Amino acid sequence: MLLTQPLPIPCAADLVPDATGVDAFNTAYRAAKEQRTVFVAIEHQGPRWTVTADALTAPQHSIGTPVYDAVREAVIHLIRTRQIRPDSSAGPVHFVLHDVGSEPRAR
Repeated sequence: MLLTQPLPIPCAADLVPDATGVDAFNTAYRAAKEQRTVFVAIEHQGPRWTVTADALTAPQHSIGTPVYDAVREAVIHLIRTRQIRPDSSAGPVHFVLHDVGSEPRAR
């Protein structure tokens, strides 16, 4: 799904685009950049999913320390409990969660 308008806050799961494949990813990233909104997307990779969020597409947006700390702790917990791969990353402006078990969980 290609978005033509900014995502609402908080973003409803069904509005997060599936950016599987280079063309879909680039199209979704470019749309977020043009709209100056935070890029959020999921990608299907084999039987698992990857979640990506990137605030570089929204230069006026900043991620506050409490929010960053909370996201970082959540990513660390997911890694330690083997719910995502250890090469997942948390920011400070780019977040990637690898090997999420299903599309609904990724959303």
